[in-house]
Amino acid sequence: MKIAVVGASGMAGSRVVAEAASRGHHVTAVFRSTPPKSPHPGVEVVRGDATDVDRMSAVFAGVDAVVGATRPRPGAEDTVAATVTALLDAAAGTRVLVVGGAGPLRSPLGGLVIDDPLFVPAAWRTIASASTTQLQACEAHTGDWVYLSPPALLEPGVRTGAYRRGTTTILAAADGSSRISAEDLAVAIVDELENPGQDRHFTVGY
Repeated sequence: MKIAVVGASGMAGSRVVAEAASRGHHVTAVFRSTPPKSPHPGVEVVRGDATDVDRMSAVFAGVDAVVGATRPRPGAEDTVAATVTALLDAAAGTRVLVVGGAGPLRSPLGGLVIDDPLFVPAAWRTIASASTTQLQACEAHTGDWVYLSPPALLEPGVRTGAYRRGTTTILAAADGSSRISAEDLAVAIVDELENPGQDRHFTVGY
């Protein structure tokens, strides 16, 4: 497959680039300001702003799938809807997997995760709210998209290759924790690209 990863220098995007390249896919790694530190052999690295529809349209020409792994700067959370809309416009029907947030998921206790302090502390509420707006922007778009909500805690770790897949309710372990390593999130993302599921909104976790 030919895969474009937008936000390729970030925690999630850099690991998606590595995972996809390790499986033999042709990867175009798109960064905005800071290039990937250690580009993988055979990975094409290009500069581009996710909101520049003309530039992204040119980058996406000929790709089979796009991964949108952008994250707003602190204080710019209100830009996520416009950013994902621009990506979908630029993709022009090519499938886009959006790496979103846990906020729009349902809590096991009822209601949304964004309103459950067990999963979203007050300090995370702004970005969690932005992810809800981001999903709504996807739902309003006619493009071919799938929205992946990570669990409550996403952090660098190790690649185990093991994870659980769910739909729109957050996944939690027996001890109540909801987490996954960025490496295993990348595994789940490339798995979805290789073998697309039926759900437009899904989640993964341990």
